[in-house]
Amino acid sequence: MGLFALIRSDFAAIRGRDPAARGKLETAFTYPGLHAIAAYRVAHGLWRANWKGAARLLSYLARMGTGIDIHPGARIGAGFFIDHGAGVVIGETAEIGCDVTLYHGVTLGGVSWSPGKRHPTLGDGVMVGAGAKILGPILVGAGARVGANSVVVEPVPAEATVIGIPARIVQTDRAPVSDPYRVDLNHHLMPDPVGRTLARLADRIAFLEARLAARDDALARHESHCAARIAISGCSETPNHDLPN
Repeated sequence: MGLFALIRSDFAAIRGRDPAARGKLETAFTYPGLHAIAAYRVAHGLWRANWKGAARLLSYLARMGTGIDIHPGARIGAGFFIDHGAGVVIGETAEIGCDVTLYHGVTLGGVSWSPGKRHPTLGDGVMVGAGAKILGPILVGAGARVGANSVVVEPVPAEATVIGIPARIVQTDRAPVSDPYRVDLNHHLMPDPVGRTLARLADRIAFLEARLAARDDALARHESHCAARIAISGCSETPNHDLPN
């Protein structure tokens, strides 16, 4: 795809995925994510043409204006959407597929100073929640979802959902979504296995407490019944036995 076709795809991604994007002019002038990716597209072209100094300068100016730091050496596919945008960092050797969505505060970072591949690769249709960190030359498979504030340091299978620090897989199968970009933006509905376990424990405790309360109630009724019989008959609940001579 050419430069303008890529920028048009990024613009269409915003219009298609963000219900707050009302008008075309409003979207074009008020979305820092769009400005950052447009600047990146130009800077990446300069980078590939070996105008690396100019590319870095343009990226620096874009970061000053948008708060989004995208290295011009990164490789980003069509339909890229950064929602809100503030604090996003994308490293030099990061690779991002088509129709990927990032929220604010996401970092695609490295864990080594060695040259070569040191940043993550995101497959097509990946969604990364706010504040998540994906570190190292790992692959996040197509259609995967990364929960907000997660720290991912291991590869993620395609279509899986990961959450936590360090991130762990909590879901591998999801129902199909109707989104035209095949992206499930309901990242607030991430499954929480720890929360489910605690909920089960709370239910079990409530059940045991109810059984204990029922037993105590039955025991109190039995003691009250015995006391009433003793008061009427004058007999002890425990039978008297003759003592041996």
